[in-house]
Amino acid sequence: MAPRPYWKGYLKLSLVTCPVSMSPATSESEKVRFHTLNKETGNRVVSQLVDAVTRKPLKDEDEIKGYPRGENDFVLLTDDELDAVALDTVKTIDIDKFVPRNSIEWIYLEKPHYLVPDDPVGHEAFAVIRDAMASDKVLGISKLVIGRRERAVVLEPRGEGIVLWTLRFGDEVRPEESYFEDIDDASDPDLVPLVEIFIKQHTKTWSPDMVSDPVQDALLDIIAKKKKGLRPLKKGKAKEETGAAGSNVIDIMDALRQSLAASGKGKRSS
Repeated sequence: MAPRPYWKGYLKLSLVTCPVSMSPATSESEKVRFHTLNKETGNRVVSQLVDAVTRKPLKDEDEIKGYPRGENDFVLLTDDELDAVALDTVKTIDIDKFVPRNSIEWIYLEKPHYLVPDDPVGHEAFAVIRDAMASDKVLGISKLVIGRRERAVVLEPRGEGIVLWTLRFGDEVRPEESYFEDIDDASDPDLVPLVEIFIKQHTKTWSPDMVSDPVQDALLDIIAKKKKGLRPLKKGKAKEETGAAGSNVIDIMDALRQSLAASGKGKRSS
């Protein structure tokens, strides 16, 4: 069952408008999470806001947002004042420009969301917007207020729905040139074909099973054993690495040949 949407509003393209809802496309709810406990009592520990000067606990009704304008000097803003900043993008995703499908670099894509029609009456308008973008192989660019912050977003038609990505701002992306400029761009022409052969032997169709978290698996194993009242087994010492002592020099050609030979044996035995 799909989770409840956390945003509802309208998708608009020129004079075409339809009600939509949005839900995160990813989730971390399956990750192992721990509570902090008091070791002496076994009780959970709770966090509490306190005044930084008086050290007294703060009541919910006494909380207020403040923007610093000097040392220990703030401009105070109430929730009503913050809510009064009513941008159209709070409730409407108005697509006002388009870009070719593959023109946005991956590094600008931040977080994906699923966008779906929220009313049976709006299905046709939603489908028209989706299919028109898919037919022209373009992405829609718009803005949306998320968490009291207006974000640039890109809309990508995907199957029967639309995937909405929040975009990173330009000043949040570091230029790759400053990191890659000192890398030697010359590669050994004799080694490249060997690497290409190795790549071809190990190329498979993508599957989500290729991405796993061994640390989480180990934690779940420990937790399962704890539930049964068993102590987790201590792992043996790590195997010593093999190789020539006192030398970190690797013969790349020999290493590649050994890798290819191992791959060939594995294929013949399968």
